[in-house]
This record gives sequence, C-alpha cells and structure tokens, in this order.
Amino acid sequence: MLDPTRLRLLREFAEHGTMTAVGEVCGMTSSAVSQQLATLEREAGVPLFERSGRRVRLTAEGRRLVRHAHIVLNALDAAEEDLRSATTPRGPVRVACFATAAVHRLLPAMAVARTRHPGLHVILAELEPRETVEALRRGACDLGISFSYNLIPEDLPPGISRWFVGAEPILLALPATHPAAGPVDLDAADLGPADPSAVDLGTLRGDPWIAGSRGTTDHVLLGRACAMAGFHPDVIHTADDYALVLRMVREGLGVGLVPELVASVVGVPDGVVLRPISTVEITRTTYALVRTVTPAVTAVLDLLGAHPDAERP
Repeated sequence: MLDPTRLRLLREFAEHGTMTAVGEVCGMTSSAVSQQLATLEREAGVPLFERSGRRVRLTAEGRRLVRHAHIVLNALDAAEEDLRSATTPRGPVRVACFATAAVHRLLPAMAVARTRHPGLHVILAELEPRETVEALRRGACDLGISFSYNLIPEDLPPGISRWFVGAEPILLALPATHPAAGPVDLDAADLGPADPSAVDLGTLRGDPWIAGSRGTTDHVLLGRACAMAGFHPDVIHTADDYALVLRMVREGLGVGLVPELVASVVGVPDGVVLRPISTVEITRTTYALVRTVTPAVTAVLDLLGAHPDAERP
C-alpha cells in the first residue's frame, strides 16, 4: 500500500522540483526526502524518477501518480476534518482573503456566524490572491477568497475548487475637473458600458496613469485594457492601496482603474469621480477557493452566499 506521507512528499516534489526545496518546505533534509521517495518508488513498482543532467525529474508514471496523490490526500484531509466536525459546523476555519472582500463580505459573514454557528471560529488572514492560492495549496488555510479579471484568465492548481461569490465592473477614477469626467447623476447612472457617462479609454492615451505594482494582476490589467484601446499607458505612479490611489487621483497625479466595490468599502473622496468604460468590458469576479469541503467550510461558504462555479447565477 502506498504511504500517504510519501505521497505528500511526491506532491511537493512535483510543485517545487528539487529534493532540497521539498526538504525546506517539509522540515526535512534533502537526503531524508530522497530516501522516502526512493521507498515510494519501490512501493509503486514502477520508475517514478529519471535523471535529466544533474537533476532528477518525474517520469510519466510519476506524473500520473501525482494526479492520484492529489485525490487521495484531499480525500484523507476531508475524512479527518469530517470526523472532527461531525455534522455540526465547529472549530476554526482559517480564511485567507484580500482586503476589499474582507470588509464587504467576510466581516459581515463572521458577524452572522457568531449567532448562527456558536461553535464555528473564523480566523482571517489578509493575503493577496497569489498568496492565497499558495496558502491553500500548502494547507495553511482552509478557505481562500480571491479574485480574477476577465481579461486575465487563470488556471487553478489541481485539487482546488472554485465557488462564485460575486462580480463587479472595473471603473475609471478621474479628477472631477478632468474633461472626461463631465457632470452626471451617479444615482441614476448604471455604471455599465452603455451608460451615457461611459468613457472611451482611447481618449486618455495622453494622461498619466496610476497602476498597481509591477508584476501584479492590476498592473497587467491596465496594460491589456489600454492595448485593446490602441495605446500603451504612461504609468507614472504605482500603488496597491485603493484608498491611496483615489487620493492620488484627487491630487491630479493621474487616472486609474478601480473596482466598483471600492466606492462603498473605501469611499470616494471629494474631487474624484468614477466612470464606466465604454471601450472594453472589464470585470472583477470574486471567488471562494476550497481544497477540502467540510461542514465548517460549507457553513462559511453559505454565509458568503457562494455557489459552485458551474452553478453561478
């Protein structure tokens, strides 16, 4: 019978690529990792590794076993959690979440959980989407709340399921004095691309831009959206805090893209207006990411109003 502990090491090897890296992640020496994986290879009865120069890589059989390992280990984790939780949501649920969703979605869910599920303890850790996926994959959290943009499709690692939480448009943040801002009744506007106040990105090709830090999806999003409008944005400033971005816009330092939810979570300062985009539809979708579904995790998903991605409304 294949040993689950060794299957975990195999899964880590598939992720990190070297015995040394697996040892660092698992708190073992590279020699001990090598010995355990050699034993797994004997148990499997087929070659799992092959030499590639000075390094070792997985064979086709090894990669096949990794796929089985994801299924087996997730099932074992689910069984352990299920036995601990029984059918009543209880115990800690560690949730990794980005700041905007934490304020708008998770904190209200945590407040309801106190009365609806007294034995349930939701523990929040603020992490960016890429950090959330990695924490979930390593088992450092039980549930992740992340987002993706429609212009930047992303694949999830094996063994992680995605639940739809909500979607929102991306808006332009402009100084109120900007020619593209124009007077508009925000209460009457639908903030969609057909709204008469919608702005053509192409008209902003000469403006300075404020973008997320280089390497973040926010930075990539701006580049792709502007490319679809036929120009390359002149990014002068970078900032990841939307409250800071809006205040920089107010000071006339540039224009930027912000999710609609920011208006209610952060607040739009005087001197700044948000306008929909007519050139290209840009949306941000919020997801709950789950590795192992337990009664406690299911309770949090229910509080978030999450649906399996295939059943999204």
